[in-house]
Amino acid sequence: MHTKPRGRGRPPAARTAPAISVRPARRADSALILRFIRALARYERLIGGVTATESAIRRTLFPAGRREPAARVLIGEVGGRPAGFALYFFNYSTFLARPGIYLEDIFVEPRSRRLGLGRALLLRIAAQARRRRCGRLEWSVLDWNRPAIDFYRRLGARPLDDWTVFRVAGAALRRMPRS
Repeated sequence: MHTKPRGRGRPPAARTAPAISVRPARRADSALILRFIRALARYERLIGGVTATESAIRRTLFPAGRREPAARVLIGEVGGRPAGFALYFFNYSTFLARPGIYLEDIFVEPRSRRLGLGRALLLRIAAQARRRRCGRLEWSVLDWNRPAIDFYRRLGARPLDDWTVFRVAGAALRRMPRS
């Protein structure tokens, strides 16, 4: 009986990681953006709060004419397939007298996590902040989302312990007195 000796012959093919890419979203991505928003809301246990529609996304993120979009969106791809997104907008720091960026949402589909896509999305926004000479890049994270908190800490982000986020929305916003 003849057997092939172990450890000889061709080595097994090395597994290569799929290519990661980040691109600006286009108007044609409106349905995809809405799908990512809903997936993020399910993950955050907030799906009941999603009232966004594809037409509202097109109108606010890809306005006609020369109007500025309400926010900017990046689409992250793994192997050429959309697998995540980040939505951000510019704000302003009076203390720094400089613009800033607020990262409203970042999401990577579960099957594409741990491949570097979330990092690539966040680093692309950080590069934008540097190009625009922003004084800061900030975002919020749910206090129970330990994987996200750990990820942000590994990138050098630190939580702000002295601040509480306030929000007025929906009926409460409509009931606020007029000036």
